[in-house]
Amino acid sequence: MHPATPPSAPPPVPAAGPPRRVLVVEDDPTVAEVVTGYLSRAGYTTAHAADGFAALDQAADFRPHLIVLDLMLPGIDGLEVCRRLRRGDGPAVPVVMLTARGEEADRILGLELGADDYVTKPFSPRELVLRIGSVLRRAEAAPPAAAPTAVLRAGDLSADPGGRRADRAGRALALTTREFDLLVFLMRHPGRVFSREELLHRVWGWEFGDLSTVTVHVRRLREKIEADPAAPRLVTTVWGAGYRFDPVEDEPPPEDGPPAGGELRP
Repeated sequence: MHPATPPSAPPPVPAAGPPRRVLVVEDDPTVAEVVTGYLSRAGYTTAHAADGFAALDQAADFRPHLIVLDLMLPGIDGLEVCRRLRRGDGPAVPVVMLTARGEEADRILGLELGADDYVTKPFSPRELVLRIGSVLRRAEAAPPAAAPTAVLRAGDLSADPGGRRADRAGRALALTTREFDLLVFLMRHPGRVFSREELLHRVWGWEFGDLSTVTVHVRRLREKIEADPAAPRLVTTVWGAGYRFDPVEDEPPPEDGPPAGGELRP
């Protein structure tokens, strides 16, 4: 399946700053050539792997700042590659998935495994380059030295936007780029309800997109910050409206009756 970009389309604007390394994992040589060509013209240093095992080897040797990962690969598929990458002890490398339109279940599973974004085939290489730039900017974002960002705290949960670190009860949380951004955004607006559309725009920077992306990331974030993800007390669902961050007190929740405020939680 080939990218859907007219041959006359101008190249993307080169990325600012020092070159970033991007590993393109794609078994279709035409798609790989187009993607690496666009990335090179945009100022990125690229490497290519044509199967899942080669992708893992290249990730270790090339040490990319980001990986473009096709789900349908020979050897081991992209989902297994993503799963193995997320098992590592080092910092999580941002992953942008390439999926076919009919692979919604795989796309959701990829997000659950920690992928940061996805682009659906057939795709525009220019859009892919823009998505890559957006993910990298968020992964590498740091506050200006003249205006340091305070550490956010809620009980035993803390998030340091400047250092891009989060921990609970003194234990570091292994959050992906998007999970961290989502946590910081919600902690900065305690008590306010945000719809999935608002979160998609304000955290992901997308004007439109698959709302299941938000749902999956909220679920993954709850698994990492909640004492009981099945009964979340920090990131709560306001039925029919969206999600809200509630800095909870130390007392245990009531054992009987519906949640306060008539909320229904998944």
